Amino acid sequence: MKIHLLLTQKLMKKILFIALSSLIVTSIFAQDSTYHSPKKTSNLSGRANDHFLLQFGVTNWAGRTDSMHIKGFSRSFNMYLMFDFPFKSNPKLSVGIGAGVGADNINFNKTYVGIKDATPTIQIQDLSDTTHFKKYKLATAILEAPVELRFSSKPETPNKSLKAALGIKAGVLLNAHTKGKIWQSSTGATLIDYTEKQTSKRFFNSNRFVATARIGYGVISLFGSYQLNPVFKEGLGPDVRPYTIGLTLSGL
Repeated sequence: MKIHLLLTQKLMKKILFIALSSLIVTSIFAQDSTYHSPKKTSNLSGRANDHFLLQFGVTNWAGRTDSMHIKGFSRSFNMYLMFDFPFKSNPKLSVGIGAGVGADNINFNKTYVGIKDATPTIQIQDLSDTTHFKKYKLATAILEAPVELRFSSKPETPNKSLKAALGIKAGVLLNAHTKGKIWQSSTGATLIDYTEKQTSKRFFNSNRFVATARIGYGVISLFGSYQLNPVFKEGLGPDVRPYTIGLTLSGL
């Protein structure tokens, strides 16, 4: 699990580095080309330059403790409506600003997350040797405002273009809840077939700030993100920070 975590973090750093390098290099060449050749007016009216983004990813927690048994594919889904503002001096570069929602679902194995407990700090317990839920997850929903610095190799036809973007998004926590299904014994025998849901935001940071990067071609791109502030409030929980790798569908 630790090896998988390190490999995933390295992959996300590579995405961020590649996207940043692409923006810097293409910006330098674009400026050089503008200097040596006559200015060319681009017709950008009506272009569909990633105004609507759908993102599907796999999420994990950096800095998690030994009691946090995250398993399987913890899913992330984001949906944003963006407005694109090209640079007049270089239409290959633009700024995207928008709003939308993000949702993370962290799947646990034989773990309890006491988001509603009357305790001074959040209790995250390893239940490997006692009764537990067969399926258990922590889900959060966030209202977010992303900002991106974008590059498009063909700004007039972005759906047939190499794209890269670096950005940051600020969000407000809308909901946090846990959901457990099928109460089992320590050996895996079903004791009670029921579903339990607990909702509380008491231990969670009400705001989150996330660094983002994506690179791709046309309507599909690979994205990576890393939360800059912890999931839980300082002193109320461990310093865990989600990171996500996935695919972006855009072009509308």
